[in-house]
Amino acid sequence: MEFLKNGKLAPQNFSGQKVSMTKGAVHFKSVFMNNDNLQKLRGIYQNEALDITSETSEPFVLFNKWFNEALASECLEPNAFVLSTIKNNRPRSRVVLLKGVENGDFIFYTNYDSDKGHEIDNTSFVSMNFWWAPLARQVRIEGKIKKVAESVSDDYFKKRPRGSQLGAIASPQSKIVKDRKELEEIFEKVSKKFEHEENIPRPKNWGGFAITPDYMEFWQGRANRLHDRVAFIQVNGEWKTNRLAP
Repeated sequence: MEFLKNGKLAPQNFSGQKVSMTKGAVHFKSVFMNNDNLQKLRGIYQNEALDITSETSEPFVLFNKWFNEALASECLEPNAFVLSTIKNNRPRSRVVLLKGVENGDFIFYTNYDSDKGHEIDNTSFVSMNFWWAPLARQVRIEGKIKKVAESVSDDYFKKRPRGSQLGAIASPQSKIVKDRKELEEIFEKVSKKFEHEENIPRPKNWGGFAITPDYMEFWQGRANRLHDRVAFIQVNGEWKTNRLAP
């Protein structure tokens, strides 16, 4: 794998103030916020190839390889992905964190009473998108989603930091709050309620979801916009592989 090694760049952010960029696979020139400069904003990709071979014939093997390489790279929170749902025929997206890959499922945790929780209840299909900028890679995943067993959610909740446990109980996720003070007051009340309890019980409206993919697409940035795209589609229980034009 090759990286551009031109040292640190000193581009300008959209306000015109100088900012620093670390080394990586993609570098951008300085721009100001206007359409002409946005249209000229382009990355330069110099990366290894992605092709359909025996080593890439199984999507979870390839995902595991790429994920471990993302862990070893300069990616900030490589387990972060964009989760997209549907509400009233409109797509809605947010970033959540992958917390497990088990038995062919991708697992994350959230408040079941949140907007995304209700949207998942109404439409049982979602999409995921991982973006690992230093490697110029993304993975797009589509599939069916379901709640994990309560025992799985219980086990993970016990492993969370105490503050995160209290926050999961305190936050009325996606609901309107008056201000930050109101949210902090709710947190303080919950903290006092459980201050003498060593083991905080998981709230029933908080837990995990498991996404079972039937489509996985791997994208590798390459020179001249001739990016590599390899798609895996599940047909009758087997993965079929195709190369896609960029």
